[in-house]
Formats: sequence, structure tokens, C-alpha cells
Amino acid sequence: MGRTFENRKHAIMKRGARDNKAFTRCGRQISMAVKSGGGESDSNPALRRAIQNARAANMPKDKIQNAIDKALKIGDTSGFEQMLYEGYGPHGVPMIVDTATDNPTRTVANVRSAFKKENGNLGNAGSVSFLFDQYGVFRLKPDGVDRDELELELIDFGLEELDDGTNDDGDPLILLRCARESFGVLQDELEARKIEVDSSGFEWIPKTMAELSDEEVDAVIKLIDRLEEDDDVQEVFHNLA
Repeated sequence: MGRTFENRKHAIMKRGARDNKAFTRCGRQISMAVKSGGGESDSNPALRRAIQNARAANMPKDKIQNAIDKALKIGDTSGFEQMLYEGYGPHGVPMIVDTATDNPTRTVANVRSAFKKENGNLGNAGSVSFLFDQYGVFRLKPDGVDRDELELELIDFGLEELDDGTNDDGDPLILLRCARESFGVLQDELEARKIEVDSSGFEWIPKTMAELSDEEVDAVIKLIDRLEEDDDVQEVFHNLA
């Protein structure tokens, strides 16, 4: 019973830490969306997307509203901006670090330190992004969805690929990918069809995948974990297979 209890407690604490990180990330997405397009989701597609993502992360409604209210507050100067950092991790694995920060000087110092401590190198803008393609990605719950029919109908609205995926809890999802410039068109069509989107956003997809040994993979994951511990880091993209 003791071991079972400890395992359960550890799982709960780990999930709690994951939720807190997700709420921080979603709160910053909401803040940036409100600052750029206002606090009305009906007229702000970026805010609708940020709220969708927050709900997918199980962020409570009051926290979502608090993030909107804070961003709308007159005189608030705590705005966040998106910053991308590029570099190579251990064994030459290319990485793009997507951040949302209110202090770029702090963020770049933290990212550089993480790379250095884990035997990586932070590069300049453009040093690894040419190894990736940026896509818009929508995640849908598969219940009641005719995949073949949906794929055919959405091709005219920018859909380039339909694939399988999962959320953080391992539940199955349908992935829709489109070019960045087609993101708004596809988002509008999904909304018009009243298709429920679990989450959406832009992702950097590697053009080729790296095959490494288990030991080499562990070294790369150690850097990814260190980067993701930073509240400013939204997501880390890489080409690990």
C-alpha cells in the first residue's frame, strides 16, 4: 500500500506540475491574442484559438477570464511577445525553441544556458529553421468524424494532410495540417461546419528525422526537459524520430 500510495502521489504531483506549466503557457497565448486583436473572441480568431487551447488543457474558466481581463487592463505593460530561438542539441539534433516572454534578455540568457549545460549550441536566426517546415495544425476529437469524407471536403480549404495523433493523456485525436497562409481559411471552415477543435496552432515539422541510440536520445531529452522547465518556453521542436 505504501509503494502504491507513493506512486500515486508522484503521479498526481507530476500531473499538477504539468497542468501549472500548461496554464502558464495558455495564459500567455491569451494575453498575446488580446493585445493584438482585442478581448472579444467573436472578432478575434487568435483569441478563439487561444481559448480553445486553454480548454483543451483543462484550464478553469475563471483563469481564462482572468487572463483576458488582465490583458485588457488599462495601463498594463506586462505584454508578452513571441520569440524563436534556434540551435543544435547534443549529437547535432536541430531544435527550435518557441517562447512567449516579457523580458527577451532574460529568456535568451536562460535558453543559452540550457543549451550550454547540456552540450548544445544556441545558434543565430535561420541556423536550423531551414531544416523544418512550418504548418498550421488542428487537433480534432475523432468521435462521429468520417475521416475520408472530411479529408475530401477540406482539401479545397487548404488541408494538406490528415493524420492520427494523441493528446497529453494518450487519447486519440485527428490531426489536420495546412500551410501557414491557409490556417485562417481552414479555421473559418471548421467553425462554419461546427466541427469541434480540441486545440490548434503553428508547429515546426522537421523535413527529415534523426535516428539515434537510446543513450544519445536520453541526452537530447535531458536538454528538452531543461528547456521546458522555463516558464517562458512554449514548445520545443526537434527532429528526434
